Amino acid sequence: MRYYLLTLGCPKNVVDSEGMDRLLRQAGHAPVDDPAAAQVLIVNTCGFIDIAKRESLEALRELAEAKRPGQFLVAAGCLSQRYGWKLARQIPQLDGIIGTRRWTEIVELVERLARGERAVMVGDPPVRPLDSLPRFAAQGASAYLKIADGCSAPCAFCAIPLIKGPARSRPAEAIVEDARQLVAQGVKEIILIAQDTTAYGRDRGERDALPRLIEAILAAVPELPWLRLMYAYPQHVTPRLIETMARHPQVCHYLDMPLQHAHPDTLRRMNRPHDVDRVRRLIADLRQAMPDIALRTAFIVGYPGETEEEFQALLDFVEEMAFDRVGVFIYSREEGTRAAELPHQIAEEVKRERYERLMELQQGISLARNRAQVGRTLDVLIEGYGDGLSVGRSYRDAPEIDGLVLIEGELPVGAMVPVRISGSMEYDLIGMTADSE
Repeated sequence: MRYYLLTLGCPKNVVDSEGMDRLLRQAGHAPVDDPAAAQVLIVNTCGFIDIAKRESLEALRELAEAKRPGQFLVAAGCLSQRYGWKLARQIPQLDGIIGTRRWTEIVELVERLARGERAVMVGDPPVRPLDSLPRFAAQGASAYLKIADGCSAPCAFCAIPLIKGPARSRPAEAIVEDARQLVAQGVKEIILIAQDTTAYGRDRGERDALPRLIEAILAAVPELPWLRLMYAYPQHVTPRLIETMARHPQVCHYLDMPLQHAHPDTLRRMNRPHDVDRVRRLIADLRQAMPDIALRTAFIVGYPGETEEEFQALLDFVEEMAFDRVGVFIYSREEGTRAAELPHQIAEEVKRERYERLMELQQGISLARNRAQVGRTLDVLIEGYGDGLSVGRSYRDAPEIDGLVLIEGELPVGAMVPVRISGSMEYDLIGMTADSE
Protein backbone atom coordinates (compact mmCIF):
# COMPACT_ATOMS: atom_id res chain seq x y z
CA MET A 1 0.00 0.00 0.00
CA ARG A 2 1.18 3.54 -0.75
CA TYR A 3 0.60 5.92 2.15
CA TYR A 4 0.68 9.67 2.67
CA LEU A 5 1.45 10.82 6.23
CA LEU A 6 0.77 14.38 7.37
CA THR A 7 2.02 15.44 10.83
CA LEU A 8 0.51 18.30 12.83
CA GLY A 9 1.40 19.56 16.30
CA CYS A 10 4.41 19.30 18.56
CA PRO A 11 7.73 17.41 18.38
CA LYS A 12 6.18 14.53 20.34
CA ASN A 13 3.80 14.03 17.40
CA VAL A 14 6.72 14.21 14.98
CA VAL A 15 8.40 11.33 16.83
CA ASP A 16 5.19 9.25 16.77
CA SER A 17 4.82 9.89 13.02
CA GLU A 18 8.39 8.75 12.43
CA GLY A 19 7.54 5.61 14.40
CA MET A 20 4.47 4.92 12.25
CA ASP A 21 6.47 5.56 9.10
CA ARG A 22 9.18 3.15 10.27
CA LEU A 23 6.67 0.39 11.05
CA LEU A 24 4.83 0.82 7.74
CA ARG A 25 8.06 0.67 5.74
CA GLN A 26 9.17 -2.45 7.61
CA ALA A 27 5.85 -4.08 6.68
CA GLY A 28 6.48 -3.39 2.99
CA HIS A 29 4.29 -0.31 2.52
CA ALA A 30 5.65 2.68 0.59
CA PRO A 31 5.49 6.39 1.52
CA VAL A 32 4.52 9.02 -1.08
CA ASP A 33 4.60 12.82 -0.95
CA ASP A 34 1.47 13.36 -3.05
CA PRO A 35 -1.90 12.53 -1.44
CA ALA A 36 -3.37 11.83 -4.87
CA ALA A 37 -0.86 8.99 -5.36
CA ALA A 38 -1.62 7.32 -2.03
CA GLN A 39 -3.98 4.51 -1.16
CA VAL A 40 -3.92 5.40 2.55
CA LEU A 41 -4.10 9.00 3.80
CA ILE A 42 -2.96 9.40 7.42
CA VAL A 43 -3.19 12.62 9.43
CA ASN A 44 -1.40 12.60 12.79
CA THR A 45 -3.58 15.20 14.50
CA CYS A 46 -3.08 17.58 17.41
CA GLY A 47 -5.87 18.12 19.93
CA PHE A 48 -4.10 20.13 22.61
CA ILE A 49 -5.92 23.47 22.33
CA ASP A 50 -8.75 24.85 20.24
CA ILE A 51 -6.64 26.35 17.45
CA ALA A 52 -4.77 23.04 17.01
CA LYS A 53 -8.05 21.11 16.88
CA ARG A 54 -9.38 23.42 14.17
CA GLU A 55 -6.21 22.97 12.10
CA SER A 56 -6.47 19.19 12.41
CA LEU A 57 -10.14 19.13 11.43
CA GLU A 58 -9.46 21.36 8.43
CA ALA A 59 -6.68 19.06 7.23
CA LEU A 60 -8.91 16.00 7.59
CA ARG A 61 -11.82 17.67 5.80
CA GLU A 62 -9.58 18.83 2.95
CA LEU A 63 -8.33 15.28 2.37
CA ALA A 64 -11.85 13.89 2.81
CA GLU A 65 -13.23 16.17 0.08
CA ALA A 66 -10.47 15.15 -2.36
CA LYS A 67 -10.65 11.47 -1.45
CA ARG A 68 -11.40 9.19 -4.39
CA PRO A 69 -12.86 5.66 -4.47
CA GLY A 70 -10.30 3.12 -3.29
CA GLN A 71 -8.54 5.55 -0.93
CA PHE A 72 -8.68 5.21 2.85
CA LEU A 73 -8.58 8.16 5.25
CA VAL A 74 -7.12 7.65 8.74
CA ALA A 75 -7.09 10.08 11.68
CA ALA A 76 -4.26 9.35 14.11
CA GLY A 77 -2.93 11.17 17.16
CA CYS A 78 -4.37 13.37 19.88
CA LEU A 79 -7.67 14.37 18.29
CA SER A 80 -8.45 10.71 17.59
CA GLN A 81 -7.53 9.63 21.10
CA ARG A 82 -9.66 12.36 22.64
CA TYR A 83 -12.81 12.10 20.54
CA GLY A 84 -12.84 8.64 18.92
CA TRP A 85 -16.22 7.86 17.36
CA LYS A 86 -17.32 11.48 17.81
CA LEU A 87 -14.66 12.42 15.27
CA ALA A 88 -16.03 9.78 12.88
CA ARG A 89 -19.46 11.43 13.09
CA GLN A 90 -17.92 14.83 12.26
CA ILE A 91 -16.06 13.43 9.23
CA PRO A 92 -18.05 10.52 7.76
CA GLN A 93 -15.39 9.83 5.14
CA LEU A 94 -13.01 8.53 7.82
CA ASP A 95 -12.18 4.86 7.42
CA GLY A 96 -9.89 4.45 10.39
CA ILE A 97 -9.12 6.13 13.71
CA ILE A 98 -6.08 5.33 15.83
CA GLY A 99 -5.14 7.08 19.09
CA THR A 100 -1.89 8.21 20.65
CA ARG A 101 -1.61 5.13 22.85
CA ARG A 102 -2.00 2.67 19.96
CA TRP A 103 -0.01 4.17 17.09
CA THR A 104 2.31 1.15 17.22
CA GLU A 105 -0.63 -0.85 15.77
CA ILE A 106 -0.74 1.24 12.57
CA VAL A 107 0.22 -1.74 10.38
CA GLU A 108 -2.68 -3.80 11.74
CA LEU A 109 -5.06 -0.88 11.09
CA VAL A 110 -3.89 -0.52 7.47
CA GLU A 111 -4.27 -4.26 6.91
CA ARG A 112 -7.81 -4.15 8.34
CA LEU A 113 -8.66 -1.32 5.94
CA ALA A 114 -7.32 -3.37 3.03
CA ARG A 115 -9.74 -6.17 4.03
CA GLY A 116 -12.65 -3.73 3.84
CA GLU A 117 -13.04 -3.21 7.59
CA ARG A 118 -13.60 0.15 9.25
CA ALA A 119 -11.40 0.38 12.36
CA VAL A 120 -11.41 2.56 15.49
CA MET A 121 -8.43 1.84 17.75
CA VAL A 122 -8.34 4.18 20.74
CA GLY A 123 -7.86 3.81 24.48
CA ASP A 124 -5.15 1.67 26.02
CA PRO A 125 -3.57 -1.02 23.83
CA PRO A 126 -4.36 -4.66 24.57
CA VAL A 127 -0.61 -5.35 24.71
CA ARG A 128 2.02 -2.88 25.95
CA PRO A 129 4.08 -1.59 22.99
CA LEU A 130 7.65 -2.83 22.79
CA ASP A 131 9.93 -0.48 24.74
CA SER A 132 12.69 -1.26 22.25
CA LEU A 133 10.87 0.43 19.35
CA PRO A 134 12.88 3.51 18.31
CA ARG A 135 11.34 6.78 19.50
CA PHE A 136 13.18 9.45 17.58
CA ALA A 137 12.76 11.76 14.62
CA ALA A 138 15.81 13.15 12.85
CA GLN A 139 15.59 16.36 10.87
CA GLY A 140 18.93 17.05 9.23
CA ALA A 141 21.66 17.17 11.86
CA SER A 142 19.15 17.48 14.73
CA ALA A 143 16.85 14.87 16.24
CA TYR A 144 14.07 14.69 18.81
CA LEU A 145 14.41 11.72 21.16
CA LYS A 146 11.37 10.85 23.27
CA ILE A 147 12.19 9.56 26.76
CA ALA A 148 8.64 9.15 28.10
CA ASP A 149 4.97 9.22 27.07
CA GLY A 150 1.98 10.61 28.93
CA CYS A 151 1.82 13.00 31.86
CA SER A 152 0.87 12.69 35.53
CA ALA A 153 0.93 16.41 36.37
CA PRO A 154 -2.44 17.64 37.74
CA CYS A 155 -2.60 21.00 35.90
CA ALA A 156 -6.24 22.12 35.86
CA PHE A 157 -6.12 23.61 32.35
CA CYS A 158 -4.43 20.79 30.46
CA ALA A 159 -6.05 17.96 28.49
CA ILE A 160 -2.79 16.07 27.88
CA PRO A 161 -3.35 13.51 30.69
CA LEU A 162 -6.81 12.82 29.23
CA ILE A 163 -5.24 12.21 25.82
CA LYS A 164 -1.91 10.60 26.61
CA GLY A 165 -2.62 8.91 29.94
CA PRO A 166 -0.23 8.89 32.91
CA ALA A 167 3.54 9.25 32.52
CA ARG A 168 5.35 6.12 31.30
CA SER A 169 9.14 6.35 31.18
CA ARG A 170 11.11 4.37 28.63
CA PRO A 171 13.95 2.13 29.79
CA ALA A 172 17.27 3.96 29.86
CA GLU A 173 18.98 1.30 27.77
CA ALA A 174 16.44 1.78 24.94
CA ILE A 175 16.98 5.55 24.99
CA VAL A 176 20.76 5.13 24.97
CA GLU A 177 20.51 2.76 22.00
CA ASP A 178 18.41 5.34 20.13
CA ALA A 179 21.11 7.94 20.85
CA ARG A 180 23.78 5.59 19.47
CA GLN A 181 21.79 5.12 16.26
CA LEU A 182 21.31 8.85 15.83
CA VAL A 183 24.98 9.71 16.29
CA ALA A 184 25.97 6.87 13.96
CA GLN A 185 23.84 8.44 11.22
CA GLY A 186 25.50 11.84 11.69
CA VAL A 187 23.16 13.66 14.09
CA LYS A 188 24.93 16.46 15.99
CA GLU A 189 22.11 17.62 18.25
CA ILE A 190 19.82 15.35 20.27
CA ILE A 191 16.83 17.01 21.95
CA LEU A 192 15.32 15.06 24.83
CA ILE A 193 11.54 15.45 24.89
CA ALA A 194 8.53 14.24 26.90
CA GLN A 195 5.50 15.98 28.34
CA ASP A 196 7.77 16.55 31.38
CA THR A 197 11.36 15.40 30.89
CA THR A 198 12.19 16.13 34.54
CA ALA A 199 9.59 13.55 35.65
CA TYR A 200 11.59 10.83 33.93
CA GLY A 201 11.63 7.67 36.06
CA ARG A 202 9.19 8.91 38.69
CA ASP A 203 6.50 6.48 37.48
CA ARG A 204 8.92 3.67 38.37
CA GLY A 205 9.64 5.07 41.82
CA GLU A 206 12.96 6.62 40.76
CA ARG A 207 13.84 10.12 41.90
CA ASP A 208 16.20 12.40 40.01
CA ALA A 209 16.62 9.87 37.21
CA LEU A 210 17.12 12.44 34.44
CA PRO A 211 20.72 13.31 35.45
CA ARG A 212 21.61 9.61 35.41
CA LEU A 213 20.03 9.26 31.96
CA ILE A 214 22.00 12.25 30.66
CA GLU A 215 25.25 10.75 31.93
CA ALA A 216 24.42 7.36 30.39
CA ILE A 217 23.77 8.97 27.00
CA LEU A 218 26.98 11.00 27.10
CA ALA A 219 29.00 7.96 28.17
CA ALA A 220 27.62 6.05 25.15
CA VAL A 221 28.10 8.88 22.62
CA PRO A 222 30.84 11.20 23.95
CA GLU A 223 31.33 12.57 20.43
CA LEU A 224 27.81 14.12 20.40
CA PRO A 225 28.27 17.93 20.29
CA TRP A 226 24.88 19.00 21.71
CA LEU A 227 22.35 17.44 24.07
CA ARG A 228 19.36 19.73 24.69
CA LEU A 229 16.60 19.49 27.34
CA MET A 230 13.02 20.55 26.66
CA TYR A 231 9.83 20.72 28.77
CA ALA A 232 11.15 20.84 32.33
CA TYR A 233 8.72 21.12 35.26
CA PRO A 234 10.13 23.72 37.70
CA GLN A 235 9.56 21.66 40.85
CA HIS A 236 11.55 18.77 39.35
CA VAL A 237 14.65 20.77 38.38
CA THR A 238 16.99 19.52 41.09
CA PRO A 239 20.46 20.62 42.23
CA ARG A 240 21.86 17.42 40.74
CA LEU A 241 20.31 18.18 37.36
CA ILE A 242 21.76 21.70 37.41
CA GLU A 243 25.19 20.34 38.39
CA THR A 244 25.04 17.72 35.63
CA MET A 245 24.13 20.31 33.01
CA ALA A 246 26.93 22.60 34.16
CA ARG A 247 29.58 19.85 34.34
CA HIS A 248 29.12 18.31 30.89
CA PRO A 249 30.07 20.63 28.01
CA GLN A 250 27.92 18.62 25.55
CA VAL A 251 24.74 19.60 27.46
CA CYS A 252 23.47 22.86 26.00
CA HIS A 253 23.26 25.66 28.54
CA TYR A 254 19.60 25.98 27.64
CA LEU A 255 16.46 25.02 29.50
CA ASP A 256 12.83 25.14 28.41
CA MET A 257 10.84 25.40 31.65
CA PRO A 258 7.16 26.38 31.19
CA LEU A 259 6.03 28.33 34.28
CA GLN A 260 2.47 29.21 33.07
CA HIS A 261 2.04 32.22 35.40
CA ALA A 262 3.70 34.24 38.15
CA HIS A 263 0.89 35.18 40.55
CA PRO A 264 0.35 32.69 43.41
CA ASP A 265 -3.44 32.90 43.23
CA THR A 266 -3.52 32.21 39.49
CA LEU A 267 -1.11 29.32 39.94
CA ARG A 268 -3.30 27.86 42.70
CA ARG A 269 -6.31 27.92 40.37
CA MET A 270 -4.10 26.24 37.75
CA ASN A 271 -3.17 23.58 40.30
CA ARG A 272 0.48 24.43 39.66
CA PRO A 273 3.34 25.05 42.13
CA HIS A 274 2.60 28.53 43.48
CA ASP A 275 5.78 29.43 45.44
CA VAL A 276 7.02 32.14 43.08
CA ASP A 277 9.98 32.98 45.32
CA ARG A 278 11.16 29.38 44.96
CA VAL A 279 11.09 29.84 41.19
CA ARG A 280 13.18 32.99 41.58
CA ARG A 281 15.74 31.04 43.61
CA LEU A 282 15.76 28.25 41.01
CA ILE A 283 16.46 30.70 38.18
CA ALA A 284 19.22 32.29 40.27
CA ASP A 285 20.75 28.85 40.86
CA LEU A 286 20.65 28.05 37.15
CA ARG A 287 22.31 31.33 36.24
CA GLN A 288 24.92 31.00 38.94
CA ALA A 289 25.89 27.49 37.76
CA MET A 290 25.72 28.46 34.06
CA PRO A 291 26.09 32.26 33.61
CA ASP A 292 25.52 31.93 29.87
CA ILE A 293 22.35 29.81 30.14
CA ALA A 294 19.48 30.63 27.80
CA LEU A 295 16.12 30.23 29.53
CA ARG A 296 12.86 29.69 27.68
CA THR A 297 9.49 29.64 29.39
CA ALA A 298 5.79 29.82 28.52
CA PHE A 299 2.88 31.67 30.11
CA ILE A 300 -0.89 31.53 29.80
CA VAL A 301 -2.83 34.80 29.75
CA GLY A 302 -6.56 35.15 30.32
CA TYR A 303 -6.86 32.18 32.67
CA PRO A 304 -10.25 32.08 34.47
CA GLY A 305 -10.33 34.62 37.27
CA GLU A 306 -7.14 36.40 36.18
CA THR A 307 -7.48 39.94 37.50
CA GLU A 308 -5.64 42.96 36.19
CA GLU A 309 -3.54 42.82 39.38
CA GLU A 310 -2.59 39.20 38.71
CA PHE A 311 -1.71 39.97 35.11
CA GLN A 312 0.41 42.94 36.20
CA ALA A 313 2.29 40.62 38.56
CA LEU A 314 3.07 38.44 35.54
CA LEU A 315 4.35 41.46 33.59
CA ASP A 316 6.52 42.51 36.53
CA PHE A 317 7.92 38.99 36.91
CA VAL A 318 8.80 38.73 33.21
CA GLU A 319 10.57 42.09 33.34
CA GLU A 320 12.43 41.10 36.52
CA MET A 321 13.56 37.66 35.29
CA ALA A 322 14.53 38.78 31.76
CA PHE A 323 14.02 35.41 30.08
CA ASP A 324 15.78 34.87 26.76
CA ARG A 325 12.67 33.35 25.17
CA VAL A 326 9.00 33.48 26.16
CA GLY A 327 6.06 31.74 24.53
CA VAL A 328 2.66 33.27 25.31
CA PHE A 329 -0.58 31.31 24.98
CA ILE A 330 -4.11 32.63 25.21
CA TYR A 331 -6.10 30.42 27.57
CA SER A 332 -8.14 27.81 25.71
CA ARG A 333 -11.17 26.35 27.51
CA GLU A 334 -10.68 22.62 27.07
CA GLU A 335 -13.54 20.17 27.47
CA GLY A 336 -13.03 17.73 30.33
CA THR A 337 -10.54 19.84 32.28
CA ARG A 338 -11.26 21.34 35.69
CA ALA A 339 -10.43 24.83 34.46
CA ALA A 340 -13.28 24.65 31.94
CA GLU A 341 -15.74 24.65 34.85
CA LEU A 342 -14.15 27.53 36.75
CA PRO A 343 -16.17 30.73 37.19
CA HIS A 344 -15.07 34.13 35.90
CA GLN A 345 -14.01 33.09 32.40
CA ILE A 346 -12.20 35.99 30.72
CA ALA A 347 -13.59 37.76 27.65
CA GLU A 348 -11.75 37.02 24.40
CA GLU A 349 -10.90 40.68 23.76
CA VAL A 350 -9.29 40.93 27.21
CA LYS A 351 -7.28 37.78 26.58
CA ARG A 352 -6.03 39.15 23.26
CA GLU A 353 -5.12 42.53 24.75
CA ARG A 354 -3.12 40.86 27.53
CA TYR A 355 -1.38 38.60 25.03
CA GLU A 356 -0.26 41.62 23.01
CA ARG A 357 0.97 43.51 26.08
CA LEU A 358 3.07 40.60 27.29
CA MET A 359 4.48 39.91 23.82
CA GLU A 360 5.42 43.57 23.39
CA LEU A 361 7.21 43.58 26.76
CA GLN A 362 9.12 40.39 25.97
CA GLN A 363 10.14 41.66 22.54
CA GLY A 364 12.18 44.43 24.15
CA ILE A 365 13.71 41.98 26.64
CA SER A 366 14.63 39.55 23.86
CA LEU A 367 16.32 42.33 21.93
CA ALA A 368 18.37 43.32 24.99
CA ARG A 369 19.36 39.68 25.63
CA ASN A 370 20.40 39.32 21.99
CA ARG A 371 22.41 42.55 22.04
CA ALA A 372 24.40 41.10 24.93
CA GLN A 373 25.60 38.35 22.56
CA VAL A 374 27.34 40.80 20.22
CA GLY A 375 31.09 40.18 20.35
CA ARG A 376 30.75 36.57 21.51
CA THR A 377 31.86 33.65 19.36
CA LEU A 378 29.21 30.92 19.29
CA ASP A 379 29.22 27.49 17.68
CA VAL A 380 26.43 27.47 15.10
CA LEU A 381 24.80 24.40 13.53
CA ILE A 382 24.21 25.26 9.87
CA GLU A 383 20.72 24.35 8.60
CA GLY A 384 20.53 26.01 5.20
CA TYR A 385 21.94 28.56 2.80
CA GLY A 386 21.10 30.58 -0.28
CA ASP A 387 21.83 33.90 -2.00
CA GLY A 388 25.15 34.25 -0.22
CA LEU A 389 23.69 33.79 3.26
CA SER A 390 23.71 30.83 5.66
CA VAL A 391 21.19 30.15 8.44
CA GLY A 392 21.82 28.19 11.60
CA ARG A 393 21.24 27.95 15.34
CA SER A 394 23.41 28.38 18.41
CA TYR A 395 23.02 26.52 21.71
CA ARG A 396 20.60 29.33 22.68
CA ASP A 397 18.05 28.27 20.05
CA ALA A 398 15.87 25.18 19.88
CA PRO A 399 14.55 24.20 16.44
CA GLU A 400 11.36 25.81 15.13
CA ILE A 401 10.51 27.84 18.25
CA ASP A 402 13.55 30.06 18.84
CA GLY A 403 15.69 32.41 16.81
CA LEU A 404 18.31 31.92 14.10
CA VAL A 405 21.84 33.06 13.38
CA LEU A 406 22.29 34.65 9.95
CA ILE A 407 25.83 34.36 8.55
CA GLU A 408 27.44 35.87 5.50
CA GLY A 409 28.58 33.19 3.04
CA GLU A 410 27.26 29.79 2.06
CA LEU A 411 28.35 27.13 4.56
CA PRO A 412 27.83 23.33 4.44
CA VAL A 413 24.51 22.17 5.89
CA GLY A 414 25.11 20.11 9.03
CA ALA A 415 28.44 21.76 9.81
CA MET A 416 29.16 23.13 13.28
CA VAL A 417 30.89 26.47 12.69
CA PRO A 418 32.31 29.06 15.15
CA VAL A 419 30.63 32.38 14.40
CA ARG A 420 31.45 35.80 15.82
CA ILE A 421 28.21 37.66 16.58
CA SER A 422 28.23 41.10 15.00
CA GLY A 423 24.61 42.21 15.19
CA SER A 424 21.23 41.46 16.73
CA MET A 425 17.51 41.73 16.14
CA GLU A 426 14.55 40.98 18.43
CA TYR A 427 14.76 37.24 17.84
CA ASP A 428 17.71 36.57 15.53
CA LEU A 429 21.45 37.21 15.55
CA ILE A 430 23.84 38.22 12.76
CA GLY A 431 27.38 36.89 12.59
CA MET A 432 30.41 36.09 10.50
CA THR A 433 32.99 33.36 10.35
CA ALA A 434 36.69 34.01 10.75
CA ASP A 435 37.05 33.79 6.95
CA SER A 436 34.35 36.41 6.46
CA GLU A 437 35.98 38.74 8.95
